[in-house]
Amino acid sequence: MNASPPPLPPEISVFERGWLSANNVLFIGREATALVDSGYCSNAEQTVDLVASALKGRPLDLLLNTHLHSDHCGGNAALQARWPQLVTQIPPGQWAHVQQWDPMALSYTPTGQSCPRFRADARLMPGSLVRLGERDWQVHAAPGHDSHAVLMFEPASRVLISGDALWENGFGVVFPELDGEHAFADVAATLDLIERLSPRTVIPGHGSVFADVPEALTRARRRLASFEADPLRHAHHAAKVLLKYKLLEWQQAPVPQVQAWLAATPYYTQLHQRFFADRSASQWAQELMRDLVTSGAARLTDDILYNA
Repeated sequence: MNASPPPLPPEISVFERGWLSANNVLFIGREATALVDSGYCSNAEQTVDLVASALKGRPLDLLLNTHLHSDHCGGNAALQARWPQLVTQIPPGQWAHVQQWDPMALSYTPTGQSCPRFRADARLMPGSLVRLGERDWQVHAAPGHDSHAVLMFEPASRVLISGDALWENGFGVVFPELDGEHAFADVAATLDLIERLSPRTVIPGHGSVFADVPEALTRARRRLASFEADPLRHAHHAAKVLLKYKLLEWQQAPVPQVQAWLAATPYYTQLHQRFFADRSASQWAQELMRDLVTSGAARLTDDILYNA
């Protein structure tokens, strides 16, 4: 049986969300409040309500993003509208893309996802300290899943906010690999960093807070080794994850709508041409839907694909 994680410092509340939205980590300090990650845009109203209810009339002062995938920052705009004085800090690598608002460079157009435009006020710099609640948290670069991602670690409590660099059962799709970069080594380096930090408790981007970090690292390294041995497997996994994510948003969609979305989504065109050109785009779309149904992640009834 997995050990229960030790209690978090009292100023921390974790809102565990479904897979459409990343978890939100709220800090309520004596002098200031802060939130790490804001979920997906279709859940933004719920995110605002959760934060406002927990703050009990206090304002939200600081918003941080571990990285800028849509499930981690899609609620930024709604939070900024609710608390106009809110200061938003993002990892530095995509600062210019946010200032210019380039949804292609920010991955929203390529993945067929949505993210309302938000402002960024300051850079969340690796190597710096950020005051959250009553403690100073270390900011570390965490490339792999996203080249510009960061994680945050508090050494006294040994709590790690890992984003998508480490979950209890794996880690996020290694998107730079899909773009032709050699990023599996970055995943390995980030896992090594987490091992050196030796957290006692991990607040992941998705899933429950957990404590058995050595076992999670073992599972993650095993998964990474399987992807390194067979990059085609990783590409197919990524394609299924992106389709499942869209299905979480839709909940149900006629098969022609799914096929049209796949055909119009640049990442799928890129993946098909690079990894799966031995079959037609239509055949591959049918294969992806069939695999989701076979794995229990979807149902197909009367030519309608349902989330499961």
